[in-house]
Amino acid sequence: MSLPFWCIFISALLIFLAKAPVAKAMQQESGTYDNRHPRSQQARLKGFGARALAAHQNSFEAFPLFAAGVLMAHVTGSHGVLVDGLAVTFVVARVLYLLCYWADLHWQRSLVWAVGLLCSLMLMLTPVL
Repeated sequence: MSLPFWCIFISALLIFLAKAPVAKAMQQESGTYDNRHPRSQQARLKGFGARALAAHQNSFEAFPLFAAGVLMAHVTGSHGVLVDGLAVTFVVARVLYLLCYWADLHWQRSLVWAVGLLCSLMLMLTPVL
């Protein structure tokens, strides 16, 4: 499997790894994880829990664009250092994004979010580069 495809796999895993702090915050919010009504419980989260939930949700939002970018590069035969670098940079940016969101580093979070977005868009443009 190619490096960009591994990056898609890792990015998919990050979505679900980002759920762990949300689950912990939910458990702390009321003493138990409400598996019958988790979204109602999530809506009550404040502070770190709310940020963790937002980071988790944004992971779902960022993934399709990245996957589409990698697949567009692949089907057009764009390979090499540029595609690999963009894919790895996206994954690193997403890890940093989660860490910044959890730590309430708002402008840094926005910066690494923009880096990830640009990587996804650049992957789509690799056939013309």
